[in-house]
Amino acid sequence: MLRSLRSPVLAALAGLILLHAGQANSRAQESQSSRPAKSQKLPRPQPLGHGVPLERDLVTGELHSAAKDSSSTAGATSGEGAIRSRVTLVQVACTVTAPDGTQVRGLTQDNFRLFEDGAAQEIVSFDASATPASIALVLDVSPSIFRELAEMRSAAHSLAANLSPADEIAVVSFSAEAHLLLPFSTDRALLDRAIQSKNLAGVENSSESNIYESVFLAARELFRGRTGRKAIVLLTDGQDSGLGLTWDASSAQPREGAAASRLAFDDVARELGADGIALFIVSTENRPRAMTPSWLAAHQTEMLVNKNSRRGDMPHYTLYLAELARRVGGQLYFLREIGNLSEIYRRIALTISAQYTLGYYPSAGAARPGWRSLRVELADNAGMPPGSKLTHRGSYYVSAFP
Repeated sequence: MLRSLRSPVLAALAGLILLHAGQANSRAQESQSSRPAKSQKLPRPQPLGHGVPLERDLVTGELHSAAKDSSSTAGATSGEGAIRSRVTLVQVACTVTAPDGTQVRGLTQDNFRLFEDGAAQEIVSFDASATPASIALVLDVSPSIFRELAEMRSAAHSLAANLSPADEIAVVSFSAEAHLLLPFSTDRALLDRAIQSKNLAGVENSSESNIYESVFLAARELFRGRTGRKAIVLLTDGQDSGLGLTWDASSAQPREGAAASRLAFDDVARELGADGIALFIVSTENRPRAMTPSWLAAHQTEMLVNKNSRRGDMPHYTLYLAELARRVGGQLYFLREIGNLSEIYRRIALTISAQYTLGYYPSAGAARPGWRSLRVELADNAGMPPGSKLTHRGSYYVSAFP
């Protein structure tokens, strides 16, 4: 009798134990799910430029990966004498500014007209800042601008605060070498850690500053395969250690002989021009007195490094920054003129966030490598008042190695 009663009692007790265990497990899971997600860890700094070496193609003059099949330049190896590039979508970012200086939003595809080398093009894609942008902060941490680091850290908050939460930001620091501190990410906490990290100023201890090589590597290694709005925000004093740039404008061109595969200033412009990367440069130097906005506007079609500009008491290293901005349709700011890096970053962020991106397939089809001129106009139906300004890059580069 006792045994027959014990069995149901034990079964009931076991059921209660299982019930309580299940409830406890459920509460534990609920508690765990209600905890905030653990923040990602900042990755270790990664050096740029340690991948496949580059070599210069003797026909096109372009730098390309040494391991890349040379058959991609049809004609260069077959002796046909003609280089053909694949027809790809060309994207042109532009901004419209009202007479009072505010960025104009709300325009549509029909409000724009686009021309390549003077020929009208059909706009096949249109984005009014709806898709996320990719922005790389490229920061000079050489001793010559070390005093700017504290302000640089606080200014990065201003940039992020005025961008969309969906926009991705990467961080690259450089002196003699460029290091990726943060790959493209929407995690603003990680951005803060990257900016505040000792690695920002302590990746290496070098007095050298390879500005143009760092911009080239950031463009080539970070933006490859990305579409939509793309921008590099460069903070530097402009005093480059790597390219040997002088008052002789030919120093910007590729060298010959054994040094042919060394990076040249022209290569940097080509890389930015081919990928459609907007370039915003913040110089920590004073604006040269003769380099007024009107002077820059009057020299938009010519090399800025020349005898006349030398007589104008403009440092050649500042002129090369302005020259790169001129070639790729960028913007050059002077920190000492505006006086506040956070304000400059705010202006840059507002410009990026108000960009329209026009896409088209060139009507001329495949073409020889080289620069193509761009012109964007506002149609009459845009209804913009007199004094409105449309800003866009004036050219793009067709590469033989797409």
